[in-house]
Amino acid sequence: MINDDTIKLLRECDAGIRMGIDSLEEMLKYTKNKNVSECMYRTLEISRDLEKDTTELLKEYHDDGKNPNPIAEGMSWMKTNVKIALNDSDHTIADLVTEGCNMGIKSLQKYLNEFKAADEKSKTIAQKLIDSEDHLIQDMRAYL
Repeated sequence: MINDDTIKLLRECDAGIRMGIDSLEEMLKYTKNKNVSECMYRTLEISRDLEKDTTELLKEYHDDGKNPNPIAEGMSWMKTNVKIALNDSDHTIADLVTEGCNMGIKSLQKYLNEFKAADEKSKTIAQKLIDSEDHLIQDMRAYL
């Protein structure tokens, strides 16, 4: 039988992945530098693979997952579009991506610590997501 920590961690991963994908897709519309776009597309591909893995596990455990918080999504969308309207440079994109990844890493690490009894598959998904976001932060440093 699957434990509550596993479901809770997978739900948080699901919500975080969805929010990350939406944010990256939104910012890619404004990216001008090919290298910045490529970094973001790599992360988007990893995120989509993790989304698939997460969805499959949740279905296996008879759970529908979790949508991102609509207030957080709205605030993120507004912040992104206001900052880009004021300055649509790749510097702004890199800054927004870095901020978003930092928030994602912080949240996921908190959930990994909180849901210690989650199964290894779920923990691996969360860690891969953290690693992917950390890698994107490293890539964005050159454009800050």
